[in-house]
Amino acid sequence: MGRKRSRLRRPRGAPEVLSAAVVALAVLVLAIRMAAAAVKALQDAWPLLLALVLLAGAIGVWRVARTVRGRRRDAERLARLRITLAEFDAMDDRQFEHALRDLLVRDGWPARRVGGGGDQAADVIGDHTHRGRIVVQAKHTRVGGKVGSSVMYAVKGTAGPAHRADHAVVVTNGTFTRNAMAWGDRHSVFWVDRDKLRRWAENGTALHELLGLSARSRRSRFNRAA
Repeated sequence: MGRKRSRLRRPRGAPEVLSAAVVALAVLVLAIRMAAAAVKALQDAWPLLLALVLLAGAIGVWRVARTVRGRRRDAERLARLRITLAEFDAMDDRQFEHALRDLLVRDGWPARRVGGGGDQAADVIGDHTHRGRIVVQAKHTRVGGKVGSSVMYAVKGTAGPAHRADHAVVVTNGTFTRNAMAWGDRHSVFWVDRDKLRRWAENGTALHELLGLSARSRRSRFNRAA
């Protein structure tokens, strides 16, 4: 059998009622005293609490101001960004991709580096409000190295289906074979060789000006078959 539930018994008789009333009154008095003590403690501590609130507010304002200043410095640095061919030649593959990303940001293309395993022929992707999305395949080579047509095929094949790009470009600090340039021109895969890279990175010409990219709707995706 289950246990019987204990229930509070109502006071019976005047003595029990009086005792219950005394207990209730004591509890009420105790609660009032505790509330009064809490109010007094707050009154005594308000200067300290106010100081803590002001300190927290000042720290918050300082952090926001520091973030804003940092972003402004980064924007100013990128606006003045110039990279020489000698600096490109001294980079490794990852540094080259980061540099191209920064150049895109300088030109008004919010960009991110995506290069790595399984990048599907895209190392940097940038999105422009008026010019759509651009996919950049970075090919860092030794001085005098050449990029062949196979790179163009790969970029053309993934730019639209995998990345929903409006523009695709292959950038190298070297040169392209004649066949690669001709194939890219026929199939709308832009190429930036050493000479164009100098104009873009060192002379400060914006990439969309260098490639002749006009403002266009985001509806015109780079999705034509190779």
